[in-house]
Order: sequence, then structure tokens, then C-alpha cells
Amino acid sequence: MVSTSEVPEGLDAGPEADPESVARKILLDQLTGRARTRSELAAKLASRNVPGDVAGRLLDRFEEVGLVDDAAFAREWVEQRQSGRGLARRALAQELRRKGIDDEVAREVLDEVDDDDEVEAARMLVRGKLRSVRSLDRDKAVRRLVGMLARKGHSSAVAFRVVREELDVDLGDPDL
Repeated sequence: MVSTSEVPEGLDAGPEADPESVARKILLDQLTGRARTRSELAAKLASRNVPGDVAGRLLDRFEEVGLVDDAAFAREWVEQRQSGRGLARRALAQELRRKGIDDEVAREVLDEVDDDDEVEAARMLVRGKLRSVRSLDRDKAVRRLVGMLARKGHSSAVAFRVVREELDVDLGDPDL
């Protein structure tokens, strides 16, 4: 055991805690509520002044036993954010990057996103906003809806196509 005088300053420690047991407790506490990325956990350990070698060794061990899995985290994140918020690949890629997911892992996960699912997510977002734009002229409605889809990461081609189709159904085809 390491005495508290040997535990780095700022590290939560009881009278007989060593840096490794304290770091293990921090990791387990962080993983209790939800899955987290290795990067998020490393940042948390660093903020609690856990020595880098101890943090690296524990994070490696947590990966070995499956408690930390960036690929599984990324798949779950993408599924939740695409279905729940209607985000497109571009926005999802930015979020994964902010979470510290490796670009190659993110690319593999995002390649699993079906084009049809992405278009359907855009369609559902537009349908949810149609009521609020019905009183606007068509051009203004198109701008607002396309802007909303752009903020969710949808390409302009997908955004304009979906908006045009949904407005035609909702407001009637202007060419009739």
C-alpha cells in the first residue's frame, strides 16, 4: 500500500488508498451510469491527477475485459442519435470525433448506416416541422426546413429532395 503522502495531490484517496485502486474506483463509477469512450475515461482520470502510467494500464485492462469498447460505444451512439435526433453521417462523425473515437472506428460504424435510413430520418424530421411552416410561403418554408436538415448534417441534395417531396404531399403539388 502507498501512504496518502505518496498519492498525487487532488486524487481522491482514503487513508490507505493507492493510485491504482483510486483510479479503478473512478473508472467503475464513470461506467456505472452509461458506457464511455476510452478518451472520456482518460480525461476523467487525468482531471483527478491519476498518473498516466496507472491510467494507461487500467484502461488497457478494462478494454481487455470488455468494460471499455469504443467500437460498441460508437455503434450504440450512432443508433441512438440517428433514430432519436435524426442526425446524418456528417453530424454523427463530428460527435464521435468529439467523444474521442478513432477516425477508423468511426468510419467503420458510419459505413453501417443505411442510405435509406438516413433519408427516412430526414423525412421524419421534416414531417415533425411541417405544422410550424404551413402558414409560410413555400420558398420560406423550404429554406427553414432545409436549414434544419443541414444543421442535422444532411446533404443539400437529400435535404432539398425530402423537403420538396414532403411539402408536395402536405401542401399539394404546386405543378397541379
